[in-house]
Amino acid sequence: MRILVVCGNGLGSSFIMELNVKKALAELGKEAVVEHTDLATARTEKADLFIGANDIIHSLDDGTRKIIALDNVMNVGEIKEKLTPYL
Repeated sequence: MRILVVCGNGLGSSFIMELNVKKALAELGKEAVVEHTDLATARTEKADLFIGANDIIHSLDDGTRKIIALDNVMNVGEIKEKLTPYL
């Protein structure tokens, strides 16, 4: 499984989200390839799952992508809760 973590610029917040997604996966006993990128690049990428902040991630929704919108990108509990149905 490839998970792409997305933020506006693909730098700070997406890197922190990537670490939190990896932590959530570890706590759930699951493995996946997790990478971070910016919103523009994400539009051209293929992944099994796209994760990002609620305010930007919906712009990736083309009806075919699986998307998780986070209210709090720092909350590992929220990430685990929203990630579990896709694992």
